[in-house]
Amino acid sequence: MNESQILEWKSSWRDEYLKWICGFANAEGGVLIIGKNDDGDIVGVNDASQLLEEIPNKTKSLLGIVVDVNLKSERNKDFLEIVVKPHSNPISFRGEYHYRSGSTKQVLKGATLNEFLLRKHGRSWDDTPIPNVGMKELDSVALNDFRQLGIKSDRLPRNALNQSNSELIELLHLRESGNLRRSAVLLFHPNPVRFFAGAFIKIGYFEKESYLAYQDVIEGNLFTQVERSVDLLRTKYSKAEISYESIYRHETPLVPEEALREAVLNAIAHRDYNNPAPIQVRVYENRIALYNPGNLPPGWTVDSLLNVHESVPHNPRIANAFFRAGLIEAWGSGVEKIIRACQSAGTTTPQWTMRPDGLSLEFVTSDTSLRRTVHNWTFEKSRFTRSQPKSQPESLREKVLRQLSDGQMSKADISRNLGQKMVSGQLNKVIRLLVAEGIIRRTIPDKPGSRLQKYYLTEKGRTAFEESSSGTVKK
Repeated sequence: MNESQILEWKSSWRDEYLKWICGFANAEGGVLIIGKNDDGDIVGVNDASQLLEEIPNKTKSLLGIVVDVNLKSERNKDFLEIVVKPHSNPISFRGEYHYRSGSTKQVLKGATLNEFLLRKHGRSWDDTPIPNVGMKELDSVALNDFRQLGIKSDRLPRNALNQSNSELIELLHLRESGNLRRSAVLLFHPNPVRFFAGAFIKIGYFEKESYLAYQDVIEGNLFTQVERSVDLLRTKYSKAEISYESIYRHETPLVPEEALREAVLNAIAHRDYNNPAPIQVRVYENRIALYNPGNLPPGWTVDSLLNVHESVPHNPRIANAFFRAGLIEAWGSGVEKIIRACQSAGTTTPQWTMRPDGLSLEFVTSDTSLRRTVHNWTFEKSRFTRSQPKSQPESLREKVLRQLSDGQMSKADISRNLGQKMVSGQLNKVIRLLVAEGIIRRTIPDKPGSRLQKYYLTEKGRTAFEESSSGTVKK
C-alpha cells in the first residue's frame, strides 16, 4: 500500500510524530506505522517494547486521546502500528491544531481554524447568533419576495404567505435563543456590510490587466446581490457574438447566463465572510475571472470539485435558503451545472484555481476579435456608439428613459404608456438595473415596495438620455 490520507510511514519514532497522530484524530482517522521507510520497506524498530508503553502514555497526556499501538513482525523485523480513530471533538498538540489532508499534515490557522472548530462542535459560521439585531431591522420586502420564490418552487408551504416574518425566520431556523443568526442578517438585512465588511460584490471591466475602465459595487441582502450582479454581467458587462438571419439580429453571449448565475450563487453561498475581501468579478475582452475569498473543505482539492462529491457548503443556512427559494437545485451540483451549461452552449470549459486566499473561476472565450456588446451599444475606445441604426426599435431601457424624461412616473404608469396591461418581469429588471446604476431614483427610497413609489431621472440619467437621443453616449 502507498501512503494516503489514512496511512503514514516513519522509519523510527520521534515525539514530533504526535502531530501526525493529532492530524489523523482531527480528520478521518488513520494508521501511523513506525519501522517503515519512505519506500514502504520494513526497516524495523529496536526499542519496540519501550515504545509500546511510551507512545500510549504520551498520546494520552499530550493529546488527551487513547490510541491502539500494536506490535507487528515481518521478515524477522518488528514494527509498530498506531491506529488512530477520528474524534468528534477538536484535538490539539501544544496549542496547535493539526489536520491530515491527502498525504500531508497541515497546521490549521485563522479562518480555517475557526471553521474547523465550529464544525467540530456541529456549528458553521453562518449558524452563529449575532446579538443586538432585531426582527424590525430585517427588510420586509425581501422576506415577502422570498416567500413568493419559495412557494413558486414548491419548497415552502402554501401557508407561508399567511405567516409572520418572525414565523418565517423560525421555519428557516435562522434564530437561536431569541437572537438572529448571522445567516439571517446576510439574507434579509438591507445593509449586511454594516456587520460584515466583505459582504458585497465588486465587478470591474479591465481594458488591460491593470487598467480598470469602470466598475460597479453591489451591496444589499444576498438575494439582491445575486440578482443585480447577474443583471449587470448580462447587460452591462456581457460580451456577445452578433449574427444576422435575414433582417433579424441575434446576440449569443460568449459565457452562458446560466453558468454566470450559478458561479455567482456558488461564490455567495460558499465564501468565507470572516475575510474582509469582497467577491470580485474581473471582466476582460476575452475572459471573465471570478474570485471567491475562502478555502475548500479540509482535504479537498480542485479535482475534488470536478469529480462527483458530497455537498459540504461553507454556509449551510444560506445554502438552505437559496435552495428553498429555488435558486439552486441540489447541493453539490453547482460545478456540474456550470460545466454542462458551457458545454451546451459550445463554449470553453471554465477553469478553477485554488489560491492561498481563495478560489478563482475563469471563463475564457475562444474569439478575442469580437467586440463587447452592451444592449444596443458597442464599447470601443472609451465611447459607446450605436451598433444598430436609429431606425431599429428602441430597447426597453431606452423606452423607460424616454418615459421618465417627462417627469416622475410609477411602474404602472410606465407599463400603461408602453401598452402593457401589467408590469412585466423584464420591466422590473430594467428599472432595478437603472436604479443600481444611478440613472434613476425612487421618490420613496426607504420603502422600495411602497404602492406610492415613483421614479425620476437623475442628472446622470438625464445626460445619458440626451446623449443617447443624439446617437452617442460618452463613458
